[in-house]
Amino acid sequence: MDDRGGSFVAVRRISHSTTCHSNSAEVVAGSAAWIGRGFSCVCAQRRDSDARPSFDLTPALEECLLRLQSRIDVAFDSSNAEHQEALRALWNAAFPGEKLRDLISEQWKEMGWQGKDPSTDFRGGGFISLENLLFFARKFPKSFQDLLRKQEGDRALWEYPFAVAGVNITFMLIQMLDLEAVLYQSNPGQYRSVPSEPSSTGIVGQILPGVSLEVVAFSFAENESAFDLLYCITFKLLDNLWLEMHASYMDFNTVMKATRRQLESELLLEDVTRLEDLPSYSLLNR
Repeated sequence: MDDRGGSFVAVRRISHSTTCHSNSAEVVAGSAAWIGRGFSCVCAQRRDSDARPSFDLTPALEECLLRLQSRIDVAFDSSNAEHQEALRALWNAAFPGEKLRDLISEQWKEMGWQGKDPSTDFRGGGFISLENLLFFARKFPKSFQDLLRKQEGDRALWEYPFAVAGVNITFMLIQMLDLEAVLYQSNPGQYRSVPSEPSSTGIVGQILPGVSLEVVAFSFAENESAFDLLYCITFKLLDNLWLEMHASYMDFNTVMKATRRQLESELLLEDVTRLEDLPSYSLLNR
């Protein structure tokens, strides 16, 4: 193990019991960082070979991308009543029938947060990472519960923490799609890269990288929840690769890299024209 300091949570395998949440994960402290220095660096890497083709920019697509950008820009605020309610809703979706004692509680560790205050774990993904988890829980409850309780496959003794992994998946997708790093500028109906400083003609949002540009972008135009859907697909893909690779806790970064590579390759398939066409979409169960 790395001895540079920091904190992490590791989750012991959950037994396949019919008891709801009393058999949840055992959380322990250690010395490697999950969010921040070590973990997010893996997600943020960019390859020089990433292409940036332009394509037709429609008003509807521009509006959808701007709305997505506005979601990404919202930090989690523990004093915001809407954010508090979303956090409670996530708990209720994850553990229906069990009352949450407080927004700051040891109970949160059982979902795979690093400590008793999950708000401290949103720094890598912002409020949208909570929205992603909540969308997953509501749209694909079976897959959500399977991943939360580690109910599928031959699991490792030490598993990745569900909630913290979810925040990092949000962060990875934002990086993969370049939703924070590169601005786009409206120019005769075309996206194009622009300098980091706004120009006099006006900056209207951000560009998606060419590796997955058309499929993802046009999915956004057709479906307001496209980013959330891509998140669900990615989370399920990650867990599927985790099992295929017989991974354990310290292999998480390796699995994250493999997940990104697989997702990018699927987005480049010729017969994929929407997110529902991705091979990994079939992994999701409602």
